[in-house]
Amino acid sequence: MLRILRDWYDDHFSNPQVAILAIALIIGFSVVIFMGNILMPFFAAIIIAYLLDGLVQKLCRLGIPHTPAAILVFVVFMGAFLFLLFAIVPMIARQLTQLAREMPLMINMGQQALMRLPEMYPEFISQQQVRNYINLMTSEVGKFSQQILSWSLASVTSIIAFLVYLILVPLMVFFFLKDKEHLIQWFSSFLPENRPLMNLVWSEVNIKIASYVRGKAMEIIIVWAISYATFAIMGLDFALLLAMLVGISVLIPYVGATVVTIPIAFIAYVQWGFTSQFAYLMIAYAIIQFFDGNILVPILFSEVVNLHPIAIVTSILVFGGLWGFWGIFFAIPLATLIQSIIGAWPNKEVIQEQEGLAQEESPPAS
Repeated sequence: MLRILRDWYDDHFSNPQVAILAIALIIGFSVVIFMGNILMPFFAAIIIAYLLDGLVQKLCRLGIPHTPAAILVFVVFMGAFLFLLFAIVPMIARQLTQLAREMPLMINMGQQALMRLPEMYPEFISQQQVRNYINLMTSEVGKFSQQILSWSLASVTSIIAFLVYLILVPLMVFFFLKDKEHLIQWFSSFLPENRPLMNLVWSEVNIKIASYVRGKAMEIIIVWAISYATFAIMGLDFALLLAMLVGISVLIPYVGATVVTIPIAFIAYVQWGFTSQFAYLMIAYAIIQFFDGNILVPILFSEVVNLHPIAIVTSILVFGGLWGFWGIFFAIPLATLIQSIIGAWPNKEVIQEQEGLAQEESPPAS
């Protein structure tokens, strides 16, 4: 057994570069896991600056100096952020409040529709089955309402923390954009000078993660806007709120679109019943999903992320369970990071080949 472990260690960790990469990964994941909640504003600022840095680089390639380019991008970001905070968020809050007030009526209408099912399909469903389902649904709605109430009573400290984040996060974003090179040089000073394996992994991961995160943010905005325009034109109630759910649903491949279909169909049924308007809306929603999955995603992502569906779903479950919303958002990039590390991790044969090449290229001793 000890020999097996020793052989495995020699195959995977005998190269000092591998040890350096392993130590860096352990430290990085330990900081995120054990201090993630404390450093959440710091991580959020890094993520936002990471998203905006692509625009800064494009402006620099157009001949604009780095500092003015960073200031311009930050001003645009703050304008969009303030618009979202003071225009979009209040509208969503109003629609959410209105939905909460109308929910009992909607549930009653849904119960009446369910009670008609045994008359329409007596061979498939009975009155007792419908009653059991209604009692279960009523119980779950009551539990959900209690959770919302308890959250609202305990959310004072969360609101204060959110207000602090509103000041700290934009401030850190500005300095991350403005002093990017200095911060990278300072951080690199703590790393070994000779780190080719770490540089190789980072270069590959940086390209994939940057493309994925920026593409996913763009996908959310496009799907949200198209869904809102469609729902508003067709006159669906709570159009902005439902469109936001559709936009956020793209974070969870294969599952998000199916889950969001339920509230859209329910509200459309309560508003119109099983009419032609209901059918037109569901067809329009299906077209949006087709456009997202078959046109938008290939354009934005191409071959950036090459993961098996099982790996994607597993990463969403694992990282979503660890870090909630942000874990879901970064589940695929983190899975890509792990895939890149595994792909770049040298085994014993690769290490020996690299050492042989290095000996051939080194000058003979005089």
